[in-house]
Amino acid sequence: MPLNPYRLYLVTDEQQDLQTQLKVVEQAVQGGVTMVQVREKHHDIRAFINKAAAIKQVLEGSNVPLIINDRVDVALAINADGVHLGQSDMPVELARQLLGPNKLLGLSIENEQQLKHANNLPIDYIGLSAIFATATKSNIKKQWGLVGLENALNQTTLPIVAIGGINKTNISAIAQTGVHGIALVSAISHASSPQQAARELTRLLAHPPQL
Repeated sequence: MPLNPYRLYLVTDEQQDLQTQLKVVEQAVQGGVTMVQVREKHHDIRAFINKAAAIKQVLEGSNVPLIINDRVDVALAINADGVHLGQSDMPVELARQLLGPNKLLGLSIENEQQLKHANNLPIDYIGLSAIFATATKSNIKKQWGLVGLENALNQTTLPIVAIGGINKTNISAIAQTGVHGIALVSAISHASSPQQAARELTRLLAHPPQL
């Protein structure tokens, strides 16, 4: 596992067909992505398992952790590296019991109250959502913005992954907050070359231009 696996975190786009997703994941990892989350909200469980297993095969030998969105059963079925839960998914305490101590467990945080509560939960990282408005998530409860992200970093000792509306035009400003990781969907998945997009985003993370 990378020293900071959260750094450039790809979330797959479930609207794309499987072959496209496999190609995106393969290229994105070549370009510098450090973690991959498989998201599948609308298909049956067998299809989710088959997709996750196929993506796991692409990641084999890459040292890039595979995270399953929402479904602990799918993660256990394919022996993924962890699970990312939303606020309406399985309680994290139960998920931790099922996964054991060695799997990564992330939780989406959408307001200050949830953020405060997260410090007492058996999770490894927070997904702070949404930093900016995004077309891939229509039910946004809060836009944190840069100031909200900075405040959140001061309120928790857990690693924070920023997600929502992030692309190459604003990734440098987000990186300068000191956030542990940045999660992206469209900026990589919809790029003409996911490898080139990931490489450019990695460069911007490493050398953000001074504002």
